[in-house]
Amino acid sequence: MNWNRILSSLVAITYIALALIFSGGALAFKLGLILIMPLACIWFSDAMGSYTGLGLMAYDYPITKQSPGILVCIMGWVVLLLPAVIVVIGYFSA
Repeated sequence: MNWNRILSSLVAITYIALALIFSGGALAFKLGLILIMPLACIWFSDAMGSYTGLGLMAYDYPITKQSPGILVCIMGWVVLLLPAVIVVIGYFSA
């Protein structure tokens, strides 16, 4: 396993554990489902970047070009770390 997989797993486990401690199992389960996509982008960035075809929704434009795997990985990290950034900003602005 590379460091991206290990660190992203630790971040996801921390999010789920904090949600379980402070809000209960329902929120932790929902958060786990939400974290699947950014974790997939980090763990399988090359495979996710090579996808072309129809988008997720019927009205989406088709994906006609491959994306570099490193950019998919970076965006996965951005989405994964966004909740922590929002909490820190909210904490220091209050």
